Amino acid sequence: MKKTVRDIEIKGKKALVRCDFNVPLKDGEITDDIRIVSALPTIKYLTEGGAKVILMSHLGRPEGEPNPKYTLAPVAARLSELLGQEIVFISADTVVDEKVKEAAAALEEGQVMLLENVRYRKEETKNGAEFAKELAGLGDFFVNDAFGTAHRAHSSTAGVADYLPAVSGFLIEKEVEFLGNAVENPERPFVAIMGGAKVGDKIPVIENLLKKVDTLIIGGGMAYTFFKSMGLEIGKSILDAENVEFAKGLLEKAEAAGVRMLIPVDSVCAKEFSNDAEHAVFAREEIPADMEGMDIGPATIELYKSTLAEAKTVVWNGPMGVFEFDTFAKGTRAIAEALAESDAVTVIGGGDSAAAVEKFGLADKMTHISTGGGASLEFLEGKVLPGIAVIEDK
Repeated sequence: MKKTVRDIEIKGKKALVRCDFNVPLKDGEITDDIRIVSALPTIKYLTEGGAKVILMSHLGRPEGEPNPKYTLAPVAARLSELLGQEIVFISADTVVDEKVKEAAAALEEGQVMLLENVRYRKEETKNGAEFAKELAGLGDFFVNDAFGTAHRAHSSTAGVADYLPAVSGFLIEKEVEFLGNAVENPERPFVAIMGGAKVGDKIPVIENLLKKVDTLIIGGGMAYTFFKSMGLEIGKSILDAENVEFAKGLLEKAEAAGVRMLIPVDSVCAKEFSNDAEHAVFAREEIPADMEGMDIGPATIELYKSTLAEAKTVVWNGPMGVFEFDTFAKGTRAIAEALAESDAVTVIGGGDSAAAVEKFGLADKMTHISTGGGASLEFLEGKVLPGIAVIEDK
């Protein structure tokens, strides 16, 4: 068990908090503030407990240079609205300068300060000790609440813990609890759903889950690599050519492990990659040479839904098709609806799966939606995440 903010004295102390405020922007306006909202419970706990709060995050990829396009000023403005108090924000090109140090030192209990984008400094992504030390110099203890970057060993996610006591915020606590329990101590039947385009992106996750699940459901573009490994025609469908043999090996491993591995039995195929393309449903053995798979078909949907109806724990990572096109979103929507109706523990592994349940208005029906796509994948692989490893044990 890792220490959280509940396990330390916070009143009057300066809390240096790593958040994930890497929000989407359009013309300088935030288009989705879920990551800011997700950080509020930890921030409020600290302010209400009398801590002086210094927040830090990255935004986009400014490539180690100050760039107004990636300033955290819009985040400071939105945070002020959500918290109902003014946020101290100083846009320093070096992130930490004398003005920033003075402002941090002058903070009063319950006040909140936000630093400029930590990736304005090239040392950040290299976990540079000097920058980590500068950041650590602002606080009395370090709180990591950025699960989305916990798989990165950067100055602001791991390096600062060399100089300050480190605890987790509530968001990381929740992520570790749900993802950890789902994989290590699931109520059975335990079903994992893997979608997305490439088998190669999910190899370590699938290998790890084959040791733990009762059923593994495959969907999305990666299904066609499995079809190819079974000697089937896939037309113009996406193919992860390097991993055809590997896909074949996974089917054999699943059988040897007694894991039921479900591959789509039919596909919605289209003449071209567009929402209004001419399309039809084909059994997996009958995909035409001049068409490409865009979604799982109706027979597959029924097969997957009946399996999910019996599940007690479900982990889902990756869509069933090109859900960005409404015409080819039926499979992904059907899975999301099946999980929404289920009484199982449902854990959505961030990224496109999270975007899908949000799009369909079903996010509040899931047990837990991970805030980190890459981080949740690495967690499901069984990897130790640097940003979590540095947090002190209870």
